Amino acid sequence: MAYDKFTVLKSTAVPLPIENVDTDQIIPARFLKATTRNGFGDNLFRDWRYNGDDTPKQDFILNNPIYSGKILVGGTNFGSGSSREHAAWAIYDYGFRCVVSSFFADIFRGNCINVGILPVQVSAAFLEKMFTSIEANPNAEFTVGLQAQTITNTTTGEAEPFDINGYKKNNLLNGFDDIDYLQAMDTEIKAFASARPI
Repeated sequence: MAYDKFTVLKSTAVPLPIENVDTDQIIPARFLKATTRNGFGDNLFRDWRYNGDDTPKQDFILNNPIYSGKILVGGTNFGSGSSREHAAWAIYDYGFRCVVSSFFADIFRGNCINVGILPVQVSAAFLEKMFTSIEANPNAEFTVGLQAQTITNTTTGEAEPFDINGYKKNNLLNGFDDIDYLQAMDTEIKAFASARPI
């Protein structure tokens, strides 16, 4: 399995109400030299999290201990900019399994799904209520159900559906990347090949 199966996620959330967060802000270019997915979480939002002397910036949300969870709630147009996969790697390596926004850049959305992060696109009104709930109570929980394709704000009881490609949904439910998917079809592939003329 490429990553953990994603079925239902119930978690608190970390709010990042900033619009137009691009991939260079998520993981600065100087940290792209590695070719494995490990260690990128240390540099997630590096220039926002740390001062020049590597001390944490106290006013940045990831440095505030009252916020935690496996859900990152971002402003609209999250993941814009360059197509670097490392942005998704950094978010996953930090510990997030779901990113919520009212709009995602398409390539970033795909990169997230490919590494086991579920990008949930909601309406601007639902997103605002999520931010309001977290501000009022940092321990507010949200439930993301992939099979049902719904996200629920447990504070308000409101739920909203979200869209996802059927193939990608199946992969997330099984913890598959594209190679895992093909390997899972090994019997069918061999049967098809054996029935073909040489």
